[in-house]
Amino acid sequence: MDLKDQLKDLFPDHEPPEEPEQEESTVWLQDDPLLCKYEKRRGKPITIIDGYNGAQSDFKQLAKELKTKLGVGGSFKNEQIIIQGDFRKEIMDYLKEKGFAVKRVGG
Repeated sequence: MDLKDQLKDLFPDHEPPEEPEQEESTVWLQDDPLLCKYEKRRGKPITIIDGYNGAQSDFKQLAKELKTKLGVGGSFKNEQIIIQGDFRKEIMDYLKEKGFAVKRVGG
């Protein structure tokens, strides 16, 4: 009799919470390299990642991971990830670790 059976005997009405799924290492298939651009909008620097040809949900997840890792704001619009600030080097290093081919555009 294992621990789960013993707990079920003690607390028959208790429903155990579902176990969280393990986050799998997602492999994005990319034919062309992602483009990492630098622009200034309204005098403020932004970094734009463009050129992804996979699923939109995967690209949104990548945007969320980048914003969390860098600790900055940003958005996902028009099939582009827009990150506030000039983080080209950090973003390119992170994307290369994930297995993407990255090309720096401009500057």
